[in-house]
Amino acid sequence: MTDRILIFLPLAVFFLALVLTTVWTERTKSRRLEAGPGFVNEYFLGSRSLSGFVLAMTLIATYGSVSSFVSGPGIAWKLGLGWVVFAAPQIITGFLVLGLLGKKMALVSRAAGAITVTGLLEKRFGSPALTVLLSVALLVFFCAMMTGQFIGGAAIFAEAAGISPTTGLLLFGLLTVFYTAFGGFRAVAWTDTVCAVLMLVGMVMLGGSILDEAGGLTAAMERAAAAGLADPAADLATSSMLSPNAGGALPWTLLFSTWILVGFGTAGLPQSAVRCMSYRASPDLHRAMVVSTVVCGALMVGVTTVGVLARGLPELDLGGASTDHLVPRLITEHLTPLEAGVTLIGPLAATMSTVSSLLIAASSAVVKDLLLTVKPDWAGRDLLLLRISRAATLLLGLVSMLFAIHPADLIAWINLGAFGGLELAFLLPLAGGLYWRRATAAGCLVSILASLALYAFILIAKPDIAGFHAVVPAFAAAAALFVGVSLVTRQHPRAELRWFFPRR
Repeated sequence: MTDRILIFLPLAVFFLALVLTTVWTERTKSRRLEAGPGFVNEYFLGSRSLSGFVLAMTLIATYGSVSSFVSGPGIAWKLGLGWVVFAAPQIITGFLVLGLLGKKMALVSRAAGAITVTGLLEKRFGSPALTVLLSVALLVFFCAMMTGQFIGGAAIFAEAAGISPTTGLLLFGLLTVFYTAFGGFRAVAWTDTVCAVLMLVGMVMLGGSILDEAGGLTAAMERAAAAGLADPAADLATSSMLSPNAGGALPWTLLFSTWILVGFGTAGLPQSAVRCMSYRASPDLHRAMVVSTVVCGALMVGVTTVGVLARGLPELDLGGASTDHLVPRLITEHLTPLEAGVTLIGPLAATMSTVSSLLIAASSAVVKDLLLTVKPDWAGRDLLLLRISRAATLLLGLVSMLFAIHPADLIAWINLGAFGGLELAFLLPLAGGLYWRRATAAGCLVSILASLALYAFILIAKPDIAGFHAVVPAFAAAAALFVGVSLVTRQHPRAELRWFFPRR
């Protein structure tokens, strides 16, 4: 009983801090609304007032999901340093998103009065069909991602704290939905900042504990290398655990695919791209690019390496459980109760920060991109929009929690599958729309529909594509169709190019 209290004590403090942050941002939001920035601008973008540090940390916390903290280390425990190579392209995520999109999205969204990524594309292409398609794609893939996050968070909470997965899901899931619905974007940004710091703390504590128990880095890596030898007498340097392609388990074509899936393609993730519209000024953007690169690299590579180092614990055995159970076992069996409680905050913070960002972006798609398109006369009715936004956030969160009650294994693949879908839907319309005057709505529609259909076919039928991830051929088809159809079609009559390509 005492151990259980010690585990829950740090969690209780963390949860209380989130509630207080929500209350504080709610009061701040009320004051800002009285000053006149408008409900939609405040609730969905925090009145475009994020500092550079907060911008960097909310971007990292949004991207660093539970798959990074649960599935990632588990797969690395199984495959070795090859999975670290797989995760390495994520280092460029913050720098790429902010560097490619940050300046122009901020300028154009302010000039055009756009609040969401889909709203920005509506201004650029003027196509209601494209707006609806992107909004539906966003909602579908976001719900899939949120379900994966809830599954991982519930599993790690339940195993580490000794409670049922459903109880764990209710405890942290309802809190996440609550502070997102009532705090809005500003609450999400501030809680993301706290969560990102705690993710680093949790990773360092867990890694330090593993190294201490294993007898140091050298001993841990020697045991890891030995675990990857078919012949115990062979040279450790030949171990599959030390191979960049995991001894062939990770084809080079798959490792190439990661540079698109979790590297360059991440510029098309709308939950990340919307951050480019929320900062105060250019110095904040430049500071965020540096901070996000350093912290994202440390987190994504560091937490995956923890899984390899766990091979240094010879008594660790997952039995017949999936590798998703590695981190919960490490926390439960190799840390003191108080250390377990503190470390547990890391993966829970990863879950909650990602879910909250997805929820606020999903509710913005419902309210700003769908509802206000149908009911434009509601734009100034702040109280009504506040209630609808909160209801949409609560409903989407509860539906995702409902799907998470019956979990599936290997959350990483659920997350990566949704990543690919979002990138195919948003990357080319966003990057092409911002930087290519000739891009058309027809090009966007055809490329999105065709590439998503091809992507779904490959994921379901699993044809032989030489080890590439499904996103690679789907993205190649999307790029060819986007360029080809755009060149032979005209701009939509409602397209507005003056904000995107001003005459000099």
